[in-house]
Amino acid sequence: MFCLRHLLRAVVLLVGFTATAVAGPYEDALPKFSAGSYSETDEAIGAVASSGHPMAQAVIEALQDGRLLAGNGQVFIRDPSGGLVNAATGQAFGAAPADLKPVRVNNRVRRAIEAALGGLTLLSPNAGTRMEAARAVFRSRDEAALPNLDKAVGQEGDAGVKQALQEARAAILLTKADASAEDRLSAVSTLRARGDQDALALLSNLSADSPPALVAAAQQAADAVRSRLEFWSAVQNVWYGISLGSVLLLAAIGLAITFGTMGVINMAHGEMVMLGAYTTFVVQELIRTYSPGLFGASLFIALPLAFLVAGAVGILIERSVIRFLYGRPLETLLATWGLSLILQQGVRTIFGPTNREVGTPAWMSGAWEIGALSLTYNRIVIVVFAFSVFAVLLLVLRYTSLGLFVRAVTQNRRMAGSMGIRTSRIDALAFGLGSGVAGIAGVALSQIDNVSPNLGQGYIIDSFMVVVFGGVGNLWGTLVGAMTLGVANKLLEPYAGAVLGKIVLLIAIILFIQRRPRGLFALKGRAVEA
Repeated sequence: MFCLRHLLRAVVLLVGFTATAVAGPYEDALPKFSAGSYSETDEAIGAVASSGHPMAQAVIEALQDGRLLAGNGQVFIRDPSGGLVNAATGQAFGAAPADLKPVRVNNRVRRAIEAALGGLTLLSPNAGTRMEAARAVFRSRDEAALPNLDKAVGQEGDAGVKQALQEARAAILLTKADASAEDRLSAVSTLRARGDQDALALLSNLSADSPPALVAAAQQAADAVRSRLEFWSAVQNVWYGISLGSVLLLAAIGLAITFGTMGVINMAHGEMVMLGAYTTFVVQELIRTYSPGLFGASLFIALPLAFLVAGAVGILIERSVIRFLYGRPLETLLATWGLSLILQQGVRTIFGPTNREVGTPAWMSGAWEIGALSLTYNRIVIVVFAFSVFAVLLLVLRYTSLGLFVRAVTQNRRMAGSMGIRTSRIDALAFGLGSGVAGIAGVALSQIDNVSPNLGQGYIIDSFMVVVFGGVGNLWGTLVGAMTLGVANKLLEPYAGAVLGKIVLLIAIILFIQRRPRGLFALKGRAVEA
């Protein structure tokens, strides 16, 4: 009996010794989560992250998601199904203790969580995960991640990820006071090569007690980054201007046909654009209801329908109202303005006054990054589409009988009529063509603007400016005018603001028209030159 008692005591001592020996940094850190102190939680995050324990990432992710529960020194993870997992053992736990509470976090703890997760996933087998981890470490600049960073840089095979890892390492070393001068100067070079706003912020905010050589190198690098950012900002504004110019081209190119052929000041032209946008909305609603799989092709289906709807309404307007007002430009202006109000109210009655959602197909989502320049796919598609429409119209006007008749009527209506051309028929077809082109412009604008009854009103004045500036009835003048006004507008905006910039452009166009009343490219012909 005596021997059995001593044997049991020895077993108990052995078990206790073994448990003590097994306990490590991870096990020692877990109770700190139940202390209720932000500083204790911060320390626990660092200890857990650096412990190498297989449960470390799960614990920190649970803390980030609000699923880490603690109480009386015990820590548990709530899984998605609502069950509990013991953070110490990784095993499912039965009944939850009554005093468990979610571990609280603040901004300081959130930064520590982000840094810890970045360090834990730096060595992930997935390249995307490693890239996100490198970006997280760059933002947090947590010195505890340096060992993992050095190891990750040494074994990284993906060039893009390796660059991100080196940039994260440079961000830490630049602000690490006890880093060697060589490492900190190398960090300056790395951040200079990165060349974005984050790099500029790091280079511009060195501590006052930094070595003079490092401060000088950082200042020189910051100046280089500023120059680079200014260059890319100007390029970005030019791209915005081309994008705006393509929108103006789409909105004005149909007006150039009708205004040039018939001399009609059509204030309802913007409503043709609006009808094209609402046609797109209707097409997408029908596809969502009856055939969701065709949503990616919705714009291709909407294009011909928008052309037909807007073109038919345009022909109806010309045949019912405008044909009686030729030669009286002020009357056509008032009549078409009234028609625009009728069309807007009709759309409000049918679809309501609020904006309608027109979705963007997946193939138009995302952006193409070139240096600091961001080209969104939907804008690229609209620019290409605008130039395609322009090219098709040029071919139609150059190589078809309709184009020949339109050019003849535009240049000399009386002579064209005396040669047997039915000018009234050409007027209706030209008005329908111009309105149809405005309709397909509405399809494009539905991807970048709000689809509402007032959609066309935002483009009608700019469209007239483009047509008058480029030369009435001249498609090449419309192209040059749209691109010139678009780029000039975006280059002026950073300095003058959107409203004042547009006013400056309007004054400049008025002064230009005083010198060249026919615009940049005046039409040639006996009638126009008379």
